[in-house]
Amino acid sequence: MTISAAMVKELRERTGSGMMECKKALGEANGDLDTAVEILRKSGLAKADKKSGRTAAEGLIIVESSTDGRCAAMIEVNCETDFVAKEPAFINFAKAAAQCVLKNKPANVDELAKLRLSDADAASVDDVRKALIAKIGENMSIRRFVVMESAAGRVANYLHGTRIGVLVEMQGGTAELAKDIAMHVAASKPVCVNESEVPADVIAKEKEIFTAQAAESGKPAEIIEKMVLGRVKKYLKEVTLLGQPFIKDPDTAVEKLLQSSKATVTRFQRFEVGEGIEKKAGNFAEEVMAQVRGS
Repeated sequence: MTISAAMVKELRERTGSGMMECKKALGEANGDLDTAVEILRKSGLAKADKKSGRTAAEGLIIVESSTDGRCAAMIEVNCETDFVAKEPAFINFAKAAAQCVLKNKPANVDELAKLRLSDADAASVDDVRKALIAKIGENMSIRRFVVMESAAGRVANYLHGTRIGVLVEMQGGTAELAKDIAMHVAASKPVCVNESEVPADVIAKEKEIFTAQAAESGKPAEIIEKMVLGRVKKYLKEVTLLGQPFIKDPDTAVEKLLQSSKATVTRFQRFEVGEGIEKKAGNFAEEVMAQVRGS
């Protein structure tokens, strides 16, 4: 059967696949478009599976918020290179996934993967992800997401470019203050809101380290104990949001700032692209040639 340019064009529009791939699939399907779509889909899944073991440590942080400002979803979607992170198709997928999270509030990434990406797309989130892998040629994954909802307060967000995102739930205060606190969290990386939230084993470990360091001074035990208590106190101020100096006014602690505005931060979440992912060292030229050869 003759495969016309119009048939190839229609298949490309339906699948986003390359011209030669579409022509080959139509040939295998004897010109049947639906069968050709299925062939390309199976081929795409196979390519996605092949790339699934490759490290994806670049990507985007996307935030979507409800119109009333009481709920927000933040998601990290990863790819292998910052080049692909700027691709419109990848950006659109990440935004659609964030909107899906905000709308459906899935329990985890596995549950999200099974949901329809959008009302306009019957395919699941995972099927669209795999099709995008086949089209672009890089491994991609939805690493994590969080949904934050406040019954009485507000949920503010701050994005530093596309690599750092923060959600903050705050009671009282103003929307501007909540935004400032989110910006502060992005810059200062607090571990938790207040000292009571710092795990006891973390404090014990820090105390152990400080004690060993202080012991080298040769000072009496009672002096060493005071030194250690002072260092632990300093450490707690450094890792807690309330103890940190406010990024816009270092002479004022965040706790004092919130008190002056009669505001309370209930919780926060900070995402940074690729944090904690071990990147594999590799030869970039070899990777490029491998992709050129179609591996």
